Amino acid sequence: MSVEVDYDCIVIGAGVQGSFTAYQLAKKNKKTVLLEQFVLPHSRGSSHGQTRIIRKAYEQDFYTHMMEECYELWAQLEREAGVKLYRQTGLLVMGPEYSQSYQLFKNTLQRNKVPTVILNRDNFRQHIPHVNLAEGDGALVDITAGVLYADRALKTVQGQFQKLGGVIRDTEKVTDITPGPVVTVSTSAGVYRAKSVVITAGPWANRLLAHTGLQLPLEVVKINVCYWKEKVPGSYDVKQRFPCFLQTEGEEAKEHIYGLPSNEYPGLVKICYHMGSETDPDQRDKQTDRSDIDILQRFIARSFPGLLPEPAVVESCMYTLTPDRHFVLDCHPDYSNIVFGAGFSGHGFKFGPIIGKLLCELSLGEVSSYDLSPFRIRRFQTKTKSAL
Repeated sequence: MSVEVDYDCIVIGAGVQGSFTAYQLAKKNKKTVLLEQFVLPHSRGSSHGQTRIIRKAYEQDFYTHMMEECYELWAQLEREAGVKLYRQTGLLVMGPEYSQSYQLFKNTLQRNKVPTVILNRDNFRQHIPHVNLAEGDGALVDITAGVLYADRALKTVQGQFQKLGGVIRDTEKVTDITPGPVVTVSTSAGVYRAKSVVITAGPWANRLLAHTGLQLPLEVVKINVCYWKEKVPGSYDVKQRFPCFLQTEGEEAKEHIYGLPSNEYPGLVKICYHMGSETDPDQRDKQTDRSDIDILQRFIARSFPGLLPEPAVVESCMYTLTPDRHFVLDCHPDYSNIVFGAGFSGHGFKFGPIIGKLLCELSLGEVSSYDLSPFRIRRFQTKTKSAL
């Protein structure tokens, strides 16, 4: 039966960004509904899985600055809910010592006075056993970094949103969005009206934005999330203080390779290539390209001698990429009460609390807490207008 309900804000997409946006709105006493096309929890998008890396190590200062507050917001959520969401492990950053990327990581950490340890070839093995540092590579550790418990974090923020009076409607696919002073959102189960709408639909962002005459230069890729078996159980275990890691580039690949210690699956280490092959989000599992796994096998054989160089488990995730790999956080150019967060490019989960705060501010017409110029759609120039 079709029902019509009025809200202050409708948030579309209950991944990490939408869930934190809805939570922030509810904290400001805004009547908010969070719409999700799939049954919750689900593994069809970009926010599922047990773990993500949290770090301040970035090539750009603006991300490091945002992460300062983000750590505080994650800790605040932990206290509110009485749930542990983060484990400090440190992040080992490796890469050709004099390459632009490695130097940017190093300089940004030092410039922002992030607690960092610089390792040299003599003391590397002492601090990081069972890893071979490539000839010519530098290595450093972002001490503040660690593991976020992703599935638990998503469940927690959604639960806190509901405790604040927020409404979650899953299995409701949005079928239409009608702009106006009051925006009307039609779903497979009803009709909702609100003063503002926030679209955080991940790989489906452009399908929803099409209803508003807007398209963004987004590319959806499928990532093979790979887990590799330890030859000697415990070698890379989080309990043995093995850190998360990021290889900026190397002989196998130009894109980042990243990993997390053995934790979610006992005896298995999560190591992934930070790129995939283009896919249709509704046909994700038809994408069977394994070229990224080939790259990882060569990297692991060379750098991680304590792992079997054949993945024991392969899961799927999707990245929604922008051309510059920076997020999109903005208002619709024609309808200021339609706001969107998109293109998180495979590194957005850790920013969930701050993205939620920023999208909440945009939807309420408030002054933004941060300079949003790196995230505005005008950087794409004329490419944003749809051909509709």
